[in-house]
Amino acid sequence: MEKPLLGKRIVITRARGQVGELSQLLKGHGAQVIEFPTIKIVPPDSWYPVDRAIENLKAYHWVIFTSTNGVQFFLKRLKLKKRQLTEFSDLRFCAIGPRTAQEIERAGVKVDLVPHQYCAEALVQSLGIGELEGMRILLPRAKKARDLLPRELRKLGAVVDVVEVYQTVMPPISKREIKRVFRDDRVDLITFTSSSTVNHFLHMYEERAGLKLPLAGVTIAAIGPITASTLQGRGIPPHIIPNSYTIPALAEAIVDYFREASVGKT
Repeated sequence: MEKPLLGKRIVITRARGQVGELSQLLKGHGAQVIEFPTIKIVPPDSWYPVDRAIENLKAYHWVIFTSTNGVQFFLKRLKLKKRQLTEFSDLRFCAIGPRTAQEIERAGVKVDLVPHQYCAEALVQSLGIGELEGMRILLPRAKKARDLLPRELRKLGAVVDVVEVYQTVMPPISKREIKRVFRDDRVDLITFTSSSTVNHFLHMYEERAGLKLPLAGVTIAAIGPITASTLQGRGIPPHIIPNSYTIPALAEAIVDYFREASVGKT
């Protein structure tokens, strides 16, 4: 069986509980995976805005989820309040990405809209086709997220309530652990799956450890254009961006990249 990633040392910067799928896909192609979580997913500082939104959930026309994390944290809080999404038959649900949609559907409700591209811009375009004037939209999401989606929805006439259902923080890690990742300069590729993973990685390595990133010869992979833009803004142009912004697509793009590089050497 072909192993295009055989001998390649690949760093995954996702949260510790979310590395499994990407790790297994890469290992299946022969990669040596180094798990180096640069983010930790934790609850918001206060649940009050979320609880208030849950109490008034019947007043909304749409609920938009932009990540699986948003769905999971919102549903956990909903369950704690002894409520469930199936109670709200008039609600319409929108998801960015098929995995987010699957997470919603596990709660027993139908997803009404998944944009053709898995980003806020495509979602605004899809929703803009309909009449949003006066529509009330609930947007449960991370503490730090782009303002583009709520801003553009409001331009279309919607009333948008943004509630923070989780936040990404930097996990505790020692300087020794940070240095271990690049020991002997033997990293072939680093994967980034969000802007937070980029910013936290650089902060941990450059500021916490006081080291200079040895990126010469290291391939950089970004899950999508937003993460890629963050990398470019930090002076690190990505080599790999999949056409579809999912973990399986990212793994496939990495495999294709090294397969083509191997062919080019022959």
